[in-house]
Amino acid sequence: MESVLTFPRTVFREDHEMLRKTVRRFLESECKPRQSLWDTAGRVDRETWLKAGREGLLCATMDVQWGGGGGDFGHAAVIVEEIGRSGVSGLGFSLHSDVVAPYLERLGTTEQKARWLPGCARGELILAIAMSEPGAGSDLKAIRTSARLEGDEYVLDGAKTFISNGLNCDLVVVVAKTRPELGAKGVSLILVEADRAGFRRGRKLDKMGQQAADTAELFFEGVRVPKGNLLGEENKGFGYLMQELAQERFVIALGAAAKMEAMFAETVGYTKSRMVFGKPLFEFQNTRFKLADIKVRTTAVRMMVDQYLGEHLRRKLTVEEGAMAKLYCTEELGKALDELLQLYGGYGYMMEYPITRAFVDSRVTRIYGGTSEVMKELISRNI
Repeated sequence: MESVLTFPRTVFREDHEMLRKTVRRFLESECKPRQSLWDTAGRVDRETWLKAGREGLLCATMDVQWGGGGGDFGHAAVIVEEIGRSGVSGLGFSLHSDVVAPYLERLGTTEQKARWLPGCARGELILAIAMSEPGAGSDLKAIRTSARLEGDEYVLDGAKTFISNGLNCDLVVVVAKTRPELGAKGVSLILVEADRAGFRRGRKLDKMGQQAADTAELFFEGVRVPKGNLLGEENKGFGYLMQELAQERFVIALGAAAKMEAMFAETVGYTKSRMVFGKPLFEFQNTRFKLADIKVRTTAVRMMVDQYLGEHLRRKLTVEEGAMAKLYCTEELGKALDELLQLYGGYGYMMEYPITRAFVDSRVTRIYGGTSEVMKELISRNI
């Protein structure tokens, strides 16, 4: 359903909007018809990843030298927005393209990039990043997974949980302690191929929403990788994570804004067609006032996101701004979805309705990428 907001968007160029048409067509023809199959299987099929690669929908900002689209973040933003707006659930494209691939492109050696990035752009090689552990979620300093150097190899031991793309991934950026005694200053990023001996995938986690997202546990039991699989410099991993998390959090904000706008438009349409006590639900003052309030908040979210998107296109988005965007957009999304769902009555509890899927799928946005409480802590440091 088209937006019913009146806020003019000027941040995108014509080439961005051309890509939007391609993404929208792909989601309608290749993804929506497969949603129930993905939900049952607990993962998105590999063929869809390959089709996305052929359509240029993976790694849109990656340099063409490595097989990417060579675009700017505006192209990535269009893909994120359209996925959020479409209601398609479980796609791991954004994590792969806009969160993990940038680590490899920015920090990788020429050999590492030539070896792995072209496959990432084609959808042949799926990426994941292993940060969270059973005893360490948002507190990355508390991770216990270790990578000790033995000769020319790192030996990894530990367990990770809540890993998106965990079942499909072919290459994992593992956050591990190479110097545990140094705390945060002893963290490194190690590239681990999924076919390494000692690497094991655990169960597909049974989540509240996003059933098609292959979120899993990963285990490392004496996994040996060459020293050349170190990403960036040893013991600099924590700093690398902090640099990239601003974009990861802003990506979540982008998706939240698009989802909020889409579900507002969907609900407006529903209330105008749903008859209650002999007249459309929209004709009741309570409904109109509630929608008016949500329209204002949805517009405020959109204005914030577009302002920060413009900043990020100029490479000026700060860690604090990324945190503020994620905090505000996801919190407002959660409130709005709860209020919009209420307007559906009993139908709002049925999974066949887009509002219901959006409600359960979006709850995690206030948790992953750093909880809302962590975002507040980051923001408060600059007050």
